Amino acid sequence: MRTPRFQEQRQQALAPVSGTVLEIGFGTGLNLSHYPSTVTWLTAIEPGHLLDQRVAARSANLTMPVEIFRYRAESLPWEDERFDCAVSTWTLCTIRDPLRALNEIRRVLKPGGKFVFLEHGRSDDPKVVRWQTILNPFQRVFACGCNLNRRIDRLIEDGGFTVEQLDRFVMEGLPRPGADMYRGVASPKPIS
Repeated sequence: MRTPRFQEQRQQALAPVSGTVLEIGFGTGLNLSHYPSTVTWLTAIEPGHLLDQRVAARSANLTMPVEIFRYRAESLPWEDERFDCAVSTWTLCTIRDPLRALNEIRRVLKPGGKFVFLEHGRSDDPKVVRWQTILNPFQRVFACGCNLNRRIDRLIEDGGFTVEQLDRFVMEGLPRPGADMYRGVASPKPIS
């Protein structure tokens, strides 16, 4: 996911991000160089073990402070309405309980906040969906719990958001069952 094609997608997805940001699924920090100068603080969560040297190298020349925590998205420790934006890039596919995670993300976003996402998921092509369904059990085992067939836009809506902008496209050069992308911005629905 370090190739120029993936980096270009990260750049496009992160362009509208600003203020205090929560990144879900930080990994080794591949998004770091793509955050715009409008970001004032980055708080990132990653439940897995990080490659500390890579993270340190990627964050060495940043102007914004970065703090990283080993939390799961399903249970965020922060108070309500703390962040201006939340970001998820190729992460919703692996979260065990994505609806619970999305509800938590919505809870910690300020009113008027943004949830920016770039994810792969369920295709609109029935032939591809058939292959995604067949391959999904194997994908989950061999790719750290990754699901090929989650309908990302519907999941985000069901998780308490209104999708304001959505770009659907097939990313060239990837195996077709994993190439259907969802890139967009959603706003949190009021918590009742």
